[in-house]
Amino acid sequence: MAEHESLEFGKADFVLLDNVSLEEFLANLKLRFEKGRIYSYIGEVVVSVNPYRAMNIYGRDTIEQYKGRELYERPPHLFAIADAAYKAMKRRNKDTCIVISGESGAGKTEASKYIMQYIAAITNPSQRAEVERVKNMLLKSNCVLEAFGNAKTNRNDNSSRFGKYMDINFDFKGDPIGGHINNYLLEKVGRVVHLVKGAPESLLRSLHIQKDPTAYSYIKVGGHIKSSINDSADFKAVADAMKVIGFTTEEIHTVYKILATILHLGNLKFGNDGDVTLIENSKLVAVLGELLSTKEENVEKALLYRTVATGRDVIDKQHTDQEASYGRDALAKAIYERLFCWIVGRINDIIEVKNYDARIHGKNTVIGVLDIYGFEIFQNNSFEQFCINYCNEKLQQLFIQLVLKQEQEEYQREGIPWKHIDYFNNQIIVDLVELQHKGIFSVLDEACMNVGKVTDEMFLQALNSKLAKHAHYTSRKLSPTDKSLEFDRDFRIRHYAGDVKVTALSNPVLKAMWPEGKLSITEVTKRPLTAATLFKNSMISLVENLASKEPYYVRCIKPNDVKSPLLFEYERCKHQVEYLGLLENVRVRRAGFANRQTYPRFLQRYKMISEFTWPNHDLPSDREAVKRLLQGCGFEHDVAYGKTKVFIRTPRTIFSLEEQRAEMVQRIVLFLQKVWRGTIARMRYRRMRAALIILRAYRRYKVKSYIREVNRRFKSVRSMKDHGKHVKWPTPPKVLRRFEEALRNIYNRWWAWTLIKGLSPEEMLQVRAKVATLECLKGQRADLGLQRAWEGNYLRDSPETASSFTLVSSELQRKDKFMRVLFSCNVRKINRFNKAENRAVLITDRHLYKMDPLKQYKPMKSIPLYNVTGVSVSPGKDQLVVFHTKDNRDLIVCLQGMVPAGESRIGELVGTLLSHFKSEKRKLQVNIVSPIQCSMNGRKCTVVVETRINQSQPEFTKSRSGYILAVPGN
Repeated sequence: MAEHESLEFGKADFVLLDNVSLEEFLANLKLRFEKGRIYSYIGEVVVSVNPYRAMNIYGRDTIEQYKGRELYERPPHLFAIADAAYKAMKRRNKDTCIVISGESGAGKTEASKYIMQYIAAITNPSQRAEVERVKNMLLKSNCVLEAFGNAKTNRNDNSSRFGKYMDINFDFKGDPIGGHINNYLLEKVGRVVHLVKGAPESLLRSLHIQKDPTAYSYIKVGGHIKSSINDSADFKAVADAMKVIGFTTEEIHTVYKILATILHLGNLKFGNDGDVTLIENSKLVAVLGELLSTKEENVEKALLYRTVATGRDVIDKQHTDQEASYGRDALAKAIYERLFCWIVGRINDIIEVKNYDARIHGKNTVIGVLDIYGFEIFQNNSFEQFCINYCNEKLQQLFIQLVLKQEQEEYQREGIPWKHIDYFNNQIIVDLVELQHKGIFSVLDEACMNVGKVTDEMFLQALNSKLAKHAHYTSRKLSPTDKSLEFDRDFRIRHYAGDVKVTALSNPVLKAMWPEGKLSITEVTKRPLTAATLFKNSMISLVENLASKEPYYVRCIKPNDVKSPLLFEYERCKHQVEYLGLLENVRVRRAGFANRQTYPRFLQRYKMISEFTWPNHDLPSDREAVKRLLQGCGFEHDVAYGKTKVFIRTPRTIFSLEEQRAEMVQRIVLFLQKVWRGTIARMRYRRMRAALIILRAYRRYKVKSYIREVNRRFKSVRSMKDHGKHVKWPTPPKVLRRFEEALRNIYNRWWAWTLIKGLSPEEMLQVRAKVATLECLKGQRADLGLQRAWEGNYLRDSPETASSFTLVSSELQRKDKFMRVLFSCNVRKINRFNKAENRAVLITDRHLYKMDPLKQYKPMKSIPLYNVTGVSVSPGKDQLVVFHTKDNRDLIVCLQGMVPAGESRIGELVGTLLSHFKSEKRKLQVNIVSPIQCSMNGRKCTVVVETRINQSQPEFTKSRSGYILAVPGN
């Protein structure tokens, strides 16, 4: 059942009506139509009401709602029946068919289009193009087929005068591989009017056709009656559709020639000249010869004579004028019928399955869609209308038989007692029409075969004679008091849906059908079948075809005759409900059990209601589980248990089960959400934990690999000449970058310790001094003198001054008790009179001495070393040094006497002082600046270094702000 529609829209399934009556049925149908619910169910039958407006219920989202669902899971829709047919075809490998019935204008063709659209949409994407191609061809062909197969009736401008059965072929995988159309045409030439009214003037001239439809006897009536059809637009649409389908220009023009031939045939008139029959308007014979591409004498002979084969002899027998008229009409109808069949054949050539071998590709299955002409009852009904209503009788009989048969077989199969149902079995009507020797068609055939003149009165007399006692046949002769029937003209058939009166306006004798040109006249020995017999045979074949498939039904209803989306005409709808047998369908469905489902399917839908079946049962069988579930709900009195299905009698039980299910579904959804969210959280935790374990293991692996590699590369550094200085360090993992820095520092300290552990105390002092220089001046001055040996006491090592300096130095050591000489060198200095003069400095671990080299290094002044607070040097290559003292009497000197001349001793001086001060845990401030700020004799001054090209030796000069040290340019 359709659970998603509230009762404000009425009952979605007519089986669920409280009272089964015509009034209740129509009231529910009217309510759903007014609420915009154009589809309803009768069990598994779809009832469709034409809305006469566009509705947004066929989109992709709607298709997804019905894809793979059961009928009762969603509101009624064409898509549901299409999906059911497709599933039966694909899952059970069964041929299925969808029978769409209803009167003209009820929306049958639109229903077939939407069914094709759905099947195309749910097909595998790789094969969707094929079903779209077949569908588009079928829809395009619909325009062409309607143009040639429809006619205007009192109720519909475009009433179908042909039936269309479309097959879509599927391979074993359920993918479409082609299609086929079968047509059931009632010979009709009335719609040829569209050629006259719609064709362009140039085409009409080439066909010798006038623009006025009343000029042609076959379409005189159609030309006068006003209709809503735009023949000009229709003509263009048909021509365009034929081109799209694949008709060539030559083929289309041939179609026009055939249509023109039919029009001209209708205007032929026959007369007598004694015993000879003549064509009165002989000019038309030449036109027909041109259109048919044959000689005039062939046309004239075909119209005035009939050829009879007697043994080996061939005789041409001349027609009477009446026989010629009958032959002309028969020829016109035969041409039209053959034209229509040829058009259908051309379309089939394009869409039918090609090169399919079941032995290679597997069995193919079929979904058939039948769009048949509608049942209509008029005041006077022609032979064609009689055939249409007979066709619907056959289909109605098939419907009743299949429904009852399915019900009976299902009850017997499941072991459920079957209750007899009273219904109108219209087999008696079908027999009245088609029974051999007694049926109306047989009587008509006999009348056609009589020798001599055959009249309508003779046909009616034969019917009265053979069918006088039939309960569903009557005429004025058999019912003299029925004044609605004319004597010797009318007879009435009482159909299952009402009385149909047939008026014999013309003799329904149909002559020979289109002859097969390949056969010689002596080979054609059988009399051609009449139109009635051909139509009867085609209907029997159609019903047999449908009966061999699993049927699904769509019953279309036309709510009004004015195509209003708002108007629901009660009498019109009542009439259709009656002749479609919808009420009988409801009664059949309601006679036993309103709903039945297989046990697994029932459990799948309702198992959450009972604690014994949720989430899974442990009972011996699904049948026992369903029984326990229904007993728990208190419904055991309203159900029966078959072998494979549970049968539920009243709709109220279904409603109650659905309500309980809807309530439990909400709780289950919340429970599932909770469980699923917990599951997701646990899965996420396990993934994170696994990732962390893997990450930790990987990190350990990388750390161990790195340490092993470092160990491998550096395990022999002690024996290496450079103690591993050339060894390249491996790239550490990210986590060990800081560790690598520490490790490098450890290695560097070890490497340095290895180098210096063998040095003498004097060498150690020099190394410490160089390290101090590097730490203080690196990047500040260009040449630090680190690459050479530091002598320190340069005055002692000078050959010219060694003896006198050594003597003075020894005396000073005795006197001042210093331990060692830190540095000695000749310098240029500024005296207190701001004059430059040569001097020497001796720095010991206790004093800084100024000496006069011209007086054998006689000491001039000493500065206690603890009184020195800092040293300033420039960032250039000059040898300027300023010793800062606590009493602001700074000593400004420029080192000189270097050998070689370009040697720098600033780095050695600074490093030696820093190393000594550090050993005494004192701090010495070293400044690398230019210019240098200092104090001279208690006065602030500035020492600036300037480079002069012509300067040969460094020299001090007085400036306004202090002093300038001029140094050579190179």
